[in-house]
Amino acid sequence: MGMSVTISAADERDAEQILKLQYLCFQSEAELYGDYRIEPLVQTLDDLRAELAASCVLVARLGEEVVGTVRGKVDAEGTARIGRLCVHPRLQGHGLGGRLLAAIEDRLAAEHAPRRYHLVTGGRSEGNLRLYRRSGYAPVGTERDRQVTLIALAKDAAEYATSA
Repeated sequence: MGMSVTISAADERDAEQILKLQYLCFQSEAELYGDYRIEPLVQTLDDLRAELAASCVLVARLGEEVVGTVRGKVDAEGTARIGRLCVHPRLQGHGLGGRLLAAIEDRLAAEHAPRRYHLVTGGRSEGNLRLYRRSGYAPVGTERDRQVTLIALAKDAAEYATSA
């Protein structure tokens, strides 16, 4: 009998597994852009621990193994900023990214009632862009991070509430 993937809040004990997973998952992004200094690859364990304390961080687990993660935080203007969504390469393409995205939106909605959701992804990251569009996000602009063009996407919380 196989195990099912569960999604729950992360805690400090998950920090090392999250960091290792993040490093593994963002290698393909770094390769796509020829930039191995992107933030997910240079984040320190101390920085991640601080983020765990200050943000909502969820993990997907297969047994004891962390196989996916996502983070979110609502800013002073009521915008839920979602980031670092990643799924272990062996589990990609099975809907886990969409489940994690919906779970962080649900959690942030329940705890903070944001006005809108916002995230960014690389402009060449077609798989990410497809996932976000399927989840109701629309492009709202671009940002530049060194040599990478990022696409900013957003959706209104009211639209999310009617589709959830």
